[in-house]
Amino acid sequence: MFEQIKHNMETISGVEIYPILSLLIFFFFFVGLGIWVFSYKKDKIQEMSNIPLEEGQVIISKDR
Repeated sequence: MFEQIKHNMETISGVEIYPILSLLIFFFFFVGLGIWVFSYKKDKIQEMSNIPLEEGQVIISKDR
C-alpha cells in the first residue's frame, strides 16, 4: 500500500515543500505557545488559580 502512495506522491511536482511547511507550522506554533506561557503575568495566573476557591460564588450543578 505504501508503494502506491509513494508512487503517487513522486508524480506531483513540488510535493517536497509540504512536509517542510507542516514541520515549520508545528515548530512555530509550539514555540509561540511556549513564549506566551512563559511571558504570562504571574499575578494573572494566581488570580485564575484562585477562582474556584473564592467565597460567595454560587455553583449551579446540572445534576439536579
